[in-house]
Amino acid sequence: MTVRTAERELIVLEGECPSEDAEMLLQRLLAAPEAVVDLQRCESLHAAVIQVLLAAEPALRLPPADTAVGNWLRAVLLRVITD
Repeated sequence: MTVRTAERELIVLEGECPSEDAEMLLQRLLAAPEAVVDLQRCESLHAAVIQVLLAAEPALRLPPADTAVGNWLRAVLLRVITD
């Protein structure tokens, strides 16, 4: 499973996130609408997962800007939380 809840206010997506993860992500965001979604360990996202992120507009932790995934996600998902 690539979607997990680390804390009540933190949802972590790791590795390759297939379309099946979209439903679980949506359920967790509905249960904790103020949660931050951590994508720092994410390698790829299916379009369905991206659609959930775009619709829900959660605060995000993105991969480093010097990675291809980090650059792409910054271009697509604009709300970012940095550590």
